[in-house]
Amino acid sequence: MKLILIAPVLWPFAAAVLSWCIGRRSKAARTVFARWVGLSELALVLAIAIAGAADVELPKLCGLGLSFTLDGFRRIYSVVTAVLWAGTLCFSGEYFAHYHHRNRYYFFNLLTLGAAMGVFLSADLMTTFVFFEVMSFTSYAWVAHDETKPALRAAETYLGIAVIGGMVALMGLFLLDHELGTLRIDELRAAAATADKTTLYLAAGCLLVGFGAKAGMFPLHIWLPKAHPVAPAPASALLSGLLTKTGIFGVLVLCGQLLPGDWAWGMVILVLGTVTMVLGAVLALFSVDLKRTLACSSMSQIGFILVGAGAMCLLGEDNALAARGAVLHMVNHSLFKLVLFLVAGAVYMNIHQLNLNDIRGFGRKKPILHLAYLMGALGIGGIPLFSGYVSKTLLHEALVELGSGFAVVEWLFLFSGGLTLAYMAKLYICLFWQKHPSRQAEFDAMGQGLGWRSAVALLVPALAILVLGSSGWMDRLADLAMGFLTTARMDGAVAYFAWENLKGAVISVLIGAIVYVFVVRLWLMRKGEYLDRWPAWLDLEERVYRPLIHGLYLALGVVTRVLMDLPDAITALLGRTIFAPSVELPSNHMTHSAAWRAGYRIDRVNQKRRKPSHFARLFYQTVQTLHDTTIRITGSLSFALLMACVGVCLLMFYLLHHFA
Repeated sequence: MKLILIAPVLWPFAAAVLSWCIGRRSKAARTVFARWVGLSELALVLAIAIAGAADVELPKLCGLGLSFTLDGFRRIYSVVTAVLWAGTLCFSGEYFAHYHHRNRYYFFNLLTLGAAMGVFLSADLMTTFVFFEVMSFTSYAWVAHDETKPALRAAETYLGIAVIGGMVALMGLFLLDHELGTLRIDELRAAAATADKTTLYLAAGCLLVGFGAKAGMFPLHIWLPKAHPVAPAPASALLSGLLTKTGIFGVLVLCGQLLPGDWAWGMVILVLGTVTMVLGAVLALFSVDLKRTLACSSMSQIGFILVGAGAMCLLGEDNALAARGAVLHMVNHSLFKLVLFLVAGAVYMNIHQLNLNDIRGFGRKKPILHLAYLMGALGIGGIPLFSGYVSKTLLHEALVELGSGFAVVEWLFLFSGGLTLAYMAKLYICLFWQKHPSRQAEFDAMGQGLGWRSAVALLVPALAILVLGSSGWMDRLADLAMGFLTTARMDGAVAYFAWENLKGAVISVLIGAIVYVFVVRLWLMRKGEYLDRWPAWLDLEERVYRPLIHGLYLALGVVTRVLMDLPDAITALLGRTIFAPSVELPSNHMTHSAAWRAGYRIDRVNQKRRKPSHFARLFYQTVQTLHDTTIRITGSLSFALLMACVGVCLLMFYLLHHFA
């Protein structure tokens, strides 16, 4: 019965193949089947989560074997994964109704579902890595789906970051396995207690590159603002709401299991998280594209979670607030981005525009879209009674607990919260309050702009944001996940609506209002139109990463060419000096004469048949060329080196056979 644990991983892989086969015959049947797969996966995961903890090992599979487990945190995120996939698959039927390459999309969508489940259910880091890499390659097809020049360029960046990050992470796994002797996540804490700290830092740094790249952490975030706008909206919801969380999952393993309570490691994560949090919010504020704004917002919210992970390390044994805030904000952000990107999808599938100046007023007279967006915006803004307020309050209190030495980080946290409210207000007023100067009547005539399945997929997670925030369910979820992150216990309940906790939300609201009025309205808008004032030269990818990679490529090309030509140059030099023959090597006249005589006989036969023939000369020249070439090769250094290599290989094979 334990094998039922891997069913959520294997079923989507099998369903992807079935989906492709069905789609070759009937596109409508394929869409229904994919929707059914999403709902059946959700039912399967709920049944497994209710059943409780379990462990499964598949020895020798993929070399080192694969292992899976189901603890409290994994129960939460397997359910979150299934919810997001069920929602996007229900929405995809309408969104892709007139789209191209739908069979390909559903095929890779279901493959990515299986890989994401494999990551969150993994019991050891090698299993995590295997499914992590599968997920990177299958999700590449989402970004490149439209096959436009921007889509292909964004997909190239996404894949490049994923591959580089994956290879660096693999080096970290090798180091970690060599140092600790285990990669099981629940054994890392005990094994790391007596390990060499320098090796742990090096291994953790390599793993952070791989996990941070997927999460969208600065400075590996460059794929995120470019991939989301070009990917289909349901794919963007999954990229932002879930695939980034696979990276966060890895970071939490490093902070909670490998280096728990480590001050230096906590500082690194805290600094990177703070930069990611602030930079993402600033980029979102300046953006004039709906999906790009949401993508940069995802980067900022990932920064909030990383700040919590860093505080979790810095607080040591008293890190319960930070741990609870980090995991709850993970869950919240997944729900927020599911709702907000599906709203963006509803806009795009109706008018095929995303620029704020083109979509102004689209949401007027559309109460379903209005309600859904409002739930997502208030949640991500951390407004009381919505789920985001709970997680942000816990994170803020963890920063306060760090002490006055981290006051700058605390104020940047509140400032970023204010920027979040400012850019969400910018989108809200643009979509639902402004009027389009020429197309407003056309927008109003579109009705809700959603079918009933899409409306359900949008409203259920939107209402969940309110329900989770106004009930005690958030604390119950946090209690369930704590065994994975920390051994610390909460001392009493958090008074979320005490003035000390409300004060942080009030400060962020005031900052947001000031930024919206004096920055958005007065500087980023002119006569109702939105201006793109972000400097083009502040593009980290185009100004730093691509030139750096091209420079390294050219440098490596020159070095490689020199190294390739060096042996021949040395051989030529030695052939003219040390190994130069002192006397002319004699020719083998006997062999040459035999070749001449054989050719002469053939010529005589051909002359009797009145056919032109020159075999005597041809045979003689061939033997002469072979003879001269052999003399040059056997007298050269390259030949000696080649023979030495052959000898080493034969010796190696002999030793392997002898000691096998």
